[in-house]
Amino acid sequence: MEEQEKIVNERAPLTWAYIGDAVFELYIREKLVENTKLKPHRLHIETVKYVKASAQAEILKQIKEHLTEEEQEIVRRTRNTKNHHLPKNANMIDYMYATAFEGLIGYLYLSRKARKIKRNFKLCIKRIK
Repeated sequence: MEEQEKIVNERAPLTWAYIGDAVFELYIREKLVENTKLKPHRLHIETVKYVKASAQAEILKQIKEHLTEEEQEIVRRTRNTKNHHLPKNANMIDYMYATAFEGLIGYLYLSRKARKIKRNFKLCIKRIK
C-alpha cells in the first residue's frame, strides 16, 4: 500500500464521503456545462437530479459489479459507518448507498487515483447526458 493510501485509509469513511460529494458534484457540473447550453439556474436544477441521494444510490448499483474488491471494500466500509445525520429528502437506504458512492469517489480522489475515478464516472456517464 502506497504512503498516500495509508494516510487516506486512516481517515474516517465519512471524511471520504465529504470530499467525494464535492468531487462528484463538480464532475456533474462540468459535464452539464460541456454538454448543454443551459443557464445557471437550470444548470443547478439539472445538477441536483444527479447529486441527490436516490440518484447516487442508483449509480452505485449500476457500477457495483465493475468495482474491484478493494473498491467494494471501500463502499462497504463507508456504507456501514454510523452516520447520525438523518436525510430530509431521501430514505435511509438510499442515503447509506449515496454516502457509500461518495466515499468511494472521495477515497479514490484523496488516494490520487484519478484513472479509477474516471473509469467509474465513465460507467455512469449514460445517466449524465
